[in-house]
Amino acid sequence: MKIDSVDLFYLRMPEVLDIGDGSQDSLLCRVTSNGHVGWGEAVCSPMVGITSWITPMSHSGCHPVIDSVLGQRLDSPEDIRQVYRNVRQNSFYGLLQSDLLISGIEIALWDCLGRAKEEPIWKLLGYKKSERKLPYASVLFGDTAAETKQKAVDMRNQGFKAIKFGWGPFGTTTVEDDAAHIHAAREGIGSDGYLMIDAGTVFKDDIEAAAKRLPALAEANVYWYEEPFDGYALAEYGELAKRTPKVKLAGGEGAHNAFQAEQLIDYGGVGFIQIDTGYVGGIGNAYRVAQYATSKGVQYVNHTFTSQSALSSSLQPFAGLKDSNITEYPMEPKLLCQELTLDRIEVGADGMIEAPDAPGTGVTMNTAAVKKYLVEAEIKVKGKVLYSTPTV
Repeated sequence: MKIDSVDLFYLRMPEVLDIGDGSQDSLLCRVTSNGHVGWGEAVCSPMVGITSWITPMSHSGCHPVIDSVLGQRLDSPEDIRQVYRNVRQNSFYGLLQSDLLISGIEIALWDCLGRAKEEPIWKLLGYKKSERKLPYASVLFGDTAAETKQKAVDMRNQGFKAIKFGWGPFGTTTVEDDAAHIHAAREGIGSDGYLMIDAGTVFKDDIEAAAKRLPALAEANVYWYEEPFDGYALAEYGELAKRTPKVKLAGGEGAHNAFQAEQLIDYGGVGFIQIDTGYVGGIGNAYRVAQYATSKGVQYVNHTFTSQSALSSSLQPFAGLKDSNITEYPMEPKLLCQELTLDRIEVGADGMIEAPDAPGTGVTMNTAAVKKYLVEAEIKVKGKVLYSTPTV
């Protein structure tokens, strides 16, 4: 087989708010090969991602991504890895956006290959079994501690044994306010539930500010303290890790290649490495990080806050790992992402989930939703149309 076409769809909610919620728009990638179709999502600004697909060559290290993808072979996982290497070599100076775009295309390639071979992606990666994972409800902090508590109660009533609160007001006011939110979350989920706190990089590189939250985190028996700093602040991660033996650090969703994730493990002292397949370069890179983390005694965790398609893609790289047994489960995506697939990965009666056993990602795109949220766009250079919205 060869890659016959790649179509990029810009999807967007009618209103996009200035909040930490990436489910408000999407760059959806569709790959066709020998009559088979695969889908993937890239975590990027959709129009910028589209531009990196067709931008005119600047020089030998700055080709459009299309040059490295169309017409390439798609018969095996190694062919997908070669496509990724082509993009890294030919679009090096187009990074970071080309990194993000190829993530979505790479996922679509895996989906297409899995459907052609009638195998789930996790089997193509070499796993013999898809292990069940404990899903944690991933939500934003409430505006007040009382709202945070009520959210935790609601998630517990829906059957979740684990919950993560992030972003919102955390880190923007006082240490006392943050402690109130942390304890309210603990009270809401109960003493036996897993509680994780996501600082959303709010402290940038301020170790002392991040450290002031450690006592409340320890008192509330928080499972991990996520992204207190920017993803590149390796020294700061490493220093804070030394100060918090009880509550381990988590991070990595900002890694846009495997090297950055591995460096966070090696130098940042994290106990949990969180990888987004739509950001890190796709499923192949995420799988590499999962194997590396396992070798270093670090738990691999997926990152996803958007659609069921993204959730399934994020489960594939560590589906067969028994010890990395907790997974993010999006609970508050906008309607775009709620409606994007025809099926869901449901939480079982035992409170667990697993990667689908069906071919590819195992989920089916809802083309009616794609049409509903599709943004018509066109890019011209010197009067020549380089991109126009494809037909769904």
